[in-house]
Amino acid sequence: MAPTLALLLLSQVALYATVTSKKVCGRPPITDGIDETTLKRVYEVGEELTLSCERGYLPSTANPRRMSCSPAGEWTQSDLTCTPKMCPIPRALQPLAKGRTEAPFKSVINFTCDDGYVMQGANESRCLHDGTWSHQPPLCKAVSCPLPKPPRDGRIVHDKPVTGTSTVYGQGWTYECDRPKAPSVERGSCMADGSVPEPPVCREVSCSIPPSLPNGFITFAVMRPHGYKETVKYACNDHYVLDGEAEVQCKNTGNWSTQPVCRAPCTVGIKRGRIFYNGRKLWIADLKPNRVLHGEPVVFYCLNKADRCGYPVASICKDGTLTIPECFEQPGKVEYQLRAKTLPSEIQMCAASPPAGSA
Repeated sequence: MAPTLALLLLSQVALYATVTSKKVCGRPPITDGIDETTLKRVYEVGEELTLSCERGYLPSTANPRRMSCSPAGEWTQSDLTCTPKMCPIPRALQPLAKGRTEAPFKSVINFTCDDGYVMQGANESRCLHDGTWSHQPPLCKAVSCPLPKPPRDGRIVHDKPVTGTSTVYGQGWTYECDRPKAPSVERGSCMADGSVPEPPVCREVSCSIPPSLPNGFITFAVMRPHGYKETVKYACNDHYVLDGEAEVQCKNTGNWSTQPVCRAPCTVGIKRGRIFYNGRKLWIADLKPNRVLHGEPVVFYCLNKADRCGYPVASICKDGTLTIPECFEQPGKVEYQLRAKTLPSEIQMCAASPPAGSA
């Protein structure tokens, strides 16, 4: 019986080999948007199918080519591609979408409101299969605040007229007190959380005698302590330039507002050469007095040695300091007196100034 059993086993192995060697096709290769719900895992040789697009996608052809499973276990090609439907982006949102006018199916737009504004509507919207949005853009409504309370012994002056019993986010007002008192806080506004600040305290405030101004003076003022909002005015000595507000005010803190500064004039620190100043081309000896005011430009002339031409370089007086350009070379006495026409200020000007360091 042993040979018969061996023969039976060999027959079963041969049968198994014959069945499993038959070619089949798996799922066909698909791209985004193709409907997978009707596809099988395995197809027999010769089976055919026609791919279709899932909802929300547009087919590239109205009648796509049928695919078939070949004897080699491979699929023939399909001519179908699926592209997502597009939802038009609302015109008001296009700047936020970096200029895009459409968004593809399944896109999501998230909405937020700035601080101090409350959203009315959905905080997101999705592009649907039919090319419409699931929700309209919401509205952002400004937070409202109750009207502020005035300080004791004082009043409130609103920046804009107010009607009713509330105001909106961002609107502000000024606190005022009966003279000579000053409010501990001068300004208030409707805040992002819908609250308003507590009213300030009105108290008497005095600023010390106005401080003196170096190289300047106070005009028409009595040297005494001053009350809230009283002012004094400063001016500078001759040839000094006032930098800042001339008028200072006694603040609610008991301090003066920022004091101006008197900026010093400059001397043009060359002995020989020509400059351009105040609309005129001058030999330095003709600048009398040798003085340039703070903030004024002075033009010096440098030599482009490669092209043998001159070019202007400006320097500005800054509070007593006028920097001489590095390219400026002061001529010697002989050159200055006998060959002045060869100086950079007198020869042909360059078509353009050379790059730094190339002269």
